[in-house]
Amino acid sequence: MLIESRPATDPEVATLVAAQQRELRDADGGLSGQATVTHDDIRYLVVVAAGRAVACGGLQTLDADTSELKRMYVRPAYRGRGIARQLLAALEELAYRQGHTTVCLETGTYLPAAIGLYRSCGYQPIPVYGEYVNNPHSVCFAKHLLVAA
Repeated sequence: MLIESRPATDPEVATLVAAQQRELRDADGGLSGQATVTHDDIRYLVVVAAGRAVACGGLQTLDADTSELKRMYVRPAYRGRGIARQLLAALEELAYRQGHTTVCLETGTYLPAAIGLYRSCGYQPIPVYGEYVNNPHSVCFAKHLLVAA
């Protein structure tokens, strides 16, 4: 397994993001407005297994200290192998290298597996922020990255 940086315009990133958005629409129980538009300023990491892009996640800079995790997705056939946890750690490392001390994220109340992953990786609930404020199905989390002494 390889984790590599890819631009937002990469065709495999686009395929993974489209699959993620489709799955969100299916999982949200018919709620409107759950899938969102991708942003060109997201820095993506892609997990490649046997030559195939099987997972992605991105970071978008919110401010000088904070990155927002975006588009975390693992193809269903590759779930349960620890890929999401490894990808999340790589994204945190990328945020740290970019000088950010906090990673925040939004997910849906209807995604208990995602919530479980984030909590088990040290993310703490925070107030809903930004574009998610008026969405009753949004929950937000943040993690402060450890700074080496």
